[in-house]
Amino acid sequence: MTATVPTAIEVRGVAIGYGDRVILRRLDFQVRHGEVFVILGGSGSGKSSVLKAMIGLNEPLEGQVLFDGENLVEAEGAARLRLLRKFGVMYQGGALFGSMTVLENVRLALDEFTDMPPELKDLTALAKLNQVGLLSAASRMPSELSGGMQKRAAIARALALDPGILFLDEPSAGLDPITSAGLDSTIRSLSHGLGITFVIVTHELPSIYAIADRCIMLDSERKTIVAEGRPTDLRDHSDDAYVRQFFLRQAQRAAGAGKGEVAS
Repeated sequence: MTATVPTAIEVRGVAIGYGDRVILRRLDFQVRHGEVFVILGGSGSGKSSVLKAMIGLNEPLEGQVLFDGENLVEAEGAARLRLLRKFGVMYQGGALFGSMTVLENVRLALDEFTDMPPELKDLTALAKLNQVGLLSAASRMPSELSGGMQKRAAIARALALDPGILFLDEPSAGLDPITSAGLDSTIRSLSHGLGITFVIVTHELPSIYAIADRCIMLDSERKTIVAEGRPTDLRDHSDDAYVRQFFLRQAQRAAGAGKGEVAS
């Protein structure tokens, strides 16, 4: 019998919106320890809004976001900081500080949140860069890096405090297929080698197939989750026409077509 993998994150009854406008409702899903979990959907489906709610940037209209059973939405003060330390975040585009070297960018969290001696901070930051294959770029400026290298540096920075969970927002956006495949390989290596739990927002199908253990799919029209499971299972066996359309890269639904109809 296979042991049940414990839950790292649980999103329970979450609704997301801005003002009186609700964009997603009835969000219920779990992320297991050590898995690569992907949030996908079409443009404007609310993928990044879900990520922002999960990391505490935007408070949901209702519901809970639980890390190992503790609710981030209601946590305050030291309790909230302790929960925030459980994860690191790579924002879309990398968001590196252009006036700092790559090493200084990775070391930033260590400077802010630890009392390590400077030499140990440098060694720790270098170790993180080595984990993403960027050790030779430590002294370079972000402007000297390719797009893929900037994404790797941002992942190294998110790893600086040794979180058990990493959130990545559109890691493959703007990358060519070869660079994107290399980044996918790095994510899988970190997942398998270090046991890191990944929550990744993307709509890039090659990356989804390469890295995802499980995924959820959002739909802007129904304003909720319309599918959950392994991406190949959803592609091959979903009974939802929109889900099949997405995974099979079929043309947009014809105007007036229902969810059960796929444009030809």
